[in-house]
Amino acid sequence: MKRMIAPLALALAATAPLIVPTSSAVAQQDQSDLAKVDAALRALTTLTADFSQTDRNGQTLTGQLTIKQPGKVRFQYQKGIPLLIVGDGKALTMIDYEVRQVQRWPIGNSPLGALLDPTKLSRYGKMVQTGDPSILSVQVRDPKRPEYGTISMIFKKDAASPAGLQLYGWVALDAQNNRTAVRLTNQRYGVPVADSAFRWTDPRPKGRSAGG
Repeated sequence: MKRMIAPLALALAATAPLIVPTSSAVAQQDQSDLAKVDAALRALTTLTADFSQTDRNGQTLTGQLTIKQPGKVRFQYQKGIPLLIVGDGKALTMIDYEVRQVQRWPIGNSPLGALLDPTKLSRYGKMVQTGDPSILSVQVRDPKRPEYGTISMIFKKDAASPAGLQLYGWVALDAQNNRTAVRLTNQRYGVPVADSAFRWTDPRPKGRSAGG
């Protein structure tokens, strides 16, 4: 399940050739688009959505995503999948209830860090041409920390979404070169989300309650 998160961008890219006026014009447009994505992420207070996650082997899982800034996230997988991934603002925790195993790592050390921490976008974000003016794709990768992975976030222009951009999904490549694509549907922004949504039950022996 470490394969969580990676390129819908390839599926979204238009097939029509792009006419590039000048390199300076492209750079200026990229800077403008990056500012729009930055504004959208900073305007995102809460988000709930259905997600479809596909790994490099073609296996697809579904579930519900919940985000609450700053830094909180929950991936609740479909019924029958005994996995849960929760971010409490500092770390991501993956709980496997089938084998009673818990793994935890800093949010900043995963591709998801760029989604939950907009400062990473301004420092390491780079626009990727999609060929479709209604779709923006931004890749975030810290060149000094390749072990943190890469995420390519995809946004669709939508006036009803924060800063006019709807988070459509992302493609991520983790430190083990595992690629995962996540597609979102039924996005709802600004809905009430209780902090209790980011707690979890510890399945390990002795009943420790590390998740609160």
